[in-house]
Amino acid sequence: MKSKIINKSIVNKLTHEGVVSQDLLVLINNLTLEDLIAIKLELSCALVRNKLYGIDFWSNSCYIIREALLKFAISVSKSKKDAARFLGLDLREFNTQYKKYNIESYFKED
Repeated sequence: MKSKIINKSIVNKLTHEGVVSQDLLVLINNLTLEDLIAIKLELSCALVRNKLYGIDFWSNSCYIIREALLKFAISVSKSKKDAARFLGLDLREFNTQYKKYNIESYFKED
């Protein structure tokens, strides 16, 4: 199977959708990844008045991180083969994970 050229950008996608602005990107760039994750979790928790009982964040964090890594690898690579190499996966495992996390639909333009 031939590896498709993908050339996607999460920043461009979210900017185009009006979710982020250049000013917000500058602010985000000044945060550590850990702080950004903690802020997102705190904001999500505030929406439900801190009642996130029963959600196993610790065990599910690996899935969240893997999905983010797949999206990132797609956004910085020119092909699926390059993205797989970037993540240290063979192409077969990359394609399995790509489908499992439904990454194609994330980058699909409406």
